[in-house]
Amino acid sequence: MKIYALKTPIIGELSNIAFDKSISHRSAIFSLLSDKVSVIKNYLFADDTNATLEIIKLLGAKIEISKNLVKITPPKEIKEPNQILDCKNSGTAMRILMGLLASKNGFFILNGDKYLNQRPMKRVTKPLCEIGASIDGRDNGDKAPLCIRGNKLKYFEYESKIASAQVKSSLILAALNSNGCKFKEPELSRDHSEKMLISMGADIKRDGLSIDVNPLKNALKPLNIEVPNDPSSAFYFAVAASIIPDSHIVLKNVLLNKTRIEAYKVLEKMGANIEFIQTQNDYEKIGDIKVKFAKLKAIEVKENISWLIDEIPALAIAFACANGKSIIKNAKELRVKECDRIAVMVSGLRACGLEVSEFEDGFSVVSKGELKPAIIDSFGDHRIAMSFAILGLKSGMIIEDDECINASFPNFKEILKSLGVSVEN
Repeated sequence: MKIYALKTPIIGELSNIAFDKSISHRSAIFSLLSDKVSVIKNYLFADDTNATLEIIKLLGAKIEISKNLVKITPPKEIKEPNQILDCKNSGTAMRILMGLLASKNGFFILNGDKYLNQRPMKRVTKPLCEIGASIDGRDNGDKAPLCIRGNKLKYFEYESKIASAQVKSSLILAALNSNGCKFKEPELSRDHSEKMLISMGADIKRDGLSIDVNPLKNALKPLNIEVPNDPSSAFYFAVAASIIPDSHIVLKNVLLNKTRIEAYKVLEKMGANIEFIQTQNDYEKIGDIKVKFAKLKAIEVKENISWLIDEIPALAIAFACANGKSIIKNAKELRVKECDRIAVMVSGLRACGLEVSEFEDGFSVVSKGELKPAIIDSFGDHRIAMSFAILGLKSGMIIEDDECINASFPNFKEILKSLGVSVEN
């Protein structure tokens, strides 16, 4: 993908942003806990979330699709599939499904693409195996493909060393389908799972950073939800409006959960002109986000990292256009995402003429004036590809291996073009 520098401001309203990836994955998986039909409006049809639909279909669910409406009829019992369950590039799908399948009768194999199969899974397999799960895989169960022999698990108490919504969600599902648990995390991670499961009737109680999960006595109520636009996907255009002079953009119908808009708060602290307008508050706060161009100043970010881990590559683009030295710390988790995002962002930013220092848990960025166009290898990471596409609006850019964008945001290029950006495939 080749991006040409933009000569005009970005102005307009965006309502066709990708629907929320996290909620789409969960809505498909959680539908298996009901005995009635779940209805999901605005399900995200992207490579990763499509893979989750295909997996639950192989587990016995019946799926009807009409435009952005998905109806899921769960099986009476999850069936043992006669083929491998392919999670594509989705760590969310693999890790959450592990907790569900480890607590169900049957034999299951979870696999992914070459990037997902290099990501660490022991953060989930280890606590599950400690309570009676049977899971094996490469590197002593740390790497996929993963083989799971499901069974009833013991009650457990687990204090996670990392704030991870994927770990939390996996263990909650394992506990619901077995004998319950008490789970504690070091700081609040994304809380969609708890909110959605409680709305379905699950007996889950939160006390600060601790969660008590009681086992299911009956099937849960079905989901009937409308998935909002994804704040992580919308954020690329928030950054674009903040760095292109005279830009003004409105991001419509975006999820405003506090654990999902931290990157916008950081951008606001950098001087960006941002306004949040809440329009709904059913199971989640939803609304519009207005962003206007402003001269950005440097910032140091070291708190609430789990709330903005997916947006750090795009934030780095804002750092590249800010006045001064910006620093990100406590973000070692970036090393084990779809790629080593610290190393890849540092290499790419240096290629664009920026002064960048790399740390074990982050990096610093100093703008040296005019940005240089560069050729960026995305390493199959959709967030790397889209972030450097946004920087390309300032300098021009060539992104290699850009097909990965389809993992979460299939119409990303289409939106760029609608805003006047010249894009070549």
